[in-house]
Amino acid sequence: MTKRVVISALCGVLLVLSTGCGDECVDVFDCRSDKGPPPAGKDWTCRSGNCELRDVQRPPEEDAGTEEDAGTEQDAGTEVDAGTDAGTADDGGVVVIGTGAKGEACTASSDCAAGLRCEGTTEAMTCQALYVAFTAMDDTDEMAAVVTRFDEPEPTRLSDAEVDSRYPRWNPAGSRIAFVQGATETGTSTGNMAGELVARDMPLVAGTPTMLANGTTGSTEGFLYLEWEPGNSLLYVRRDGDSISGISRVPAEGGTVEQVTALGSSPAWRNGNTFAFSTATVGISTDTVGGGAPRPLAIAGPTAEQPHYNRVNDQLLFLRPDDARPVGLNTALYIVPVSGAAVQTIAEFSTAAVEGGSVDSYIANPTWAPDGSWVAYVRAYFFNPTTGEPELCGAGPSPCAGDPGNIIFLRRINPADGTPVGDEVSFAEGATLPSFSPDGHYVAYIQTGQLYVQQIDPAAGAKVGDPIVHPLGGYTLQTSRGDDHRPRWQPR
Repeated sequence: MTKRVVISALCGVLLVLSTGCGDECVDVFDCRSDKGPPPAGKDWTCRSGNCELRDVQRPPEEDAGTEEDAGTEQDAGTEVDAGTDAGTADDGGVVVIGTGAKGEACTASSDCAAGLRCEGTTEAMTCQALYVAFTAMDDTDEMAAVVTRFDEPEPTRLSDAEVDSRYPRWNPAGSRIAFVQGATETGTSTGNMAGELVARDMPLVAGTPTMLANGTTGSTEGFLYLEWEPGNSLLYVRRDGDSISGISRVPAEGGTVEQVTALGSSPAWRNGNTFAFSTATVGISTDTVGGGAPRPLAIAGPTAEQPHYNRVNDQLLFLRPDDARPVGLNTALYIVPVSGAAVQTIAEFSTAAVEGGSVDSYIANPTWAPDGSWVAYVRAYFFNPTTGEPELCGAGPSPCAGDPGNIIFLRRINPADGTPVGDEVSFAEGATLPSFSPDGHYVAYIQTGQLYVQQIDPAAGAKVGDPIVHPLGGYTLQTSRGDDHRPRWQPR
């Protein structure tokens, strides 16, 4: 089964069924490759990593040339003032951007310019570039959790070279980084090993990482969809054979692991203790550590998935499939405030007629600017023939073979009601997994296996100068697990 970068992680980020992900399909293309052609009148869909048959539901032929509505009510917006400086503190306070240049003395990060934080000893604090962490494959085909300053390609591995490591995650202070080491992920229901969830202090010093949990203490065969900042503890999704479902919590300093939900996936912290997650048939729910039963967010719909909070209010970004579109390739993007106000549609499924069918796109890998004034997401493009199997753009003998298979877009959000402002703006072709810096002045993303960092004007969303490109240097950044592989910025 071939995994495809362009449609990264539609398995794990889709709603989790009780059976979970077996072979962890990514999309409908994987199912067709693995399971063969579907029966007449049916089509494959990848739901929660499982290949399922569904009745074919295609738009009428006469509509093939229209820009069809993705059919979801995703709300793209937040309640933050679109004119404020990009970047806010986790509790809603505006992140102050100073003027201190790299290497200049400081007493707090608010003294430092965008992209910098104040660090060092009490006697010698200076403004230094933020780190970006990611999962890569090294030139020996081992997985490696890696950090690098965003402005200089100096990758540093978080584990010994002979030890597999992956999924680096920061604590809210940016002073500690957790990751998984010694894990084995086979892509099947057997042979998986959780390894250990460990942590190291930053700046890095020689020594053995501190173990926070392992497969036995965590009752899991894998620490998946791991999240830390801005939470006070770490959340992960449990694996048990074919099942990838249920969320557990690990205290920041280690200790007794707590099961916080029996089912669910894609946890997303709202603040120190409250988080959202997805489950099959229910959609998105919210929960608080020690706060009792989860609370379904009915307004998002029972098929909503991949929740993402911004850092200043209750606005929640999410995806939702449209059953009127080709199954497995039909997600659109929305925003909803947990307070219950109207859902807003941000980015829809699109279709454009071409000879022999249509070129369509759906939405994947969404994320917020920290202050909620922008969203970034990926449009994945494919040729949908009148007869035959869909093909990804960018390869093969399709009408879109010469076009990029995926493009990162930015879209401005109205803070008053969460509606999109203006048109979506193409940001990076052939790229995926965008990630805003904590001050909102930079966007990191992955392209051709390399880390790119692009400065932006947070007021206009325009690019500032050329991107900083981090050459491979023996590491190829991974994208197949979607948000699990999104570059993670050190908190400011």
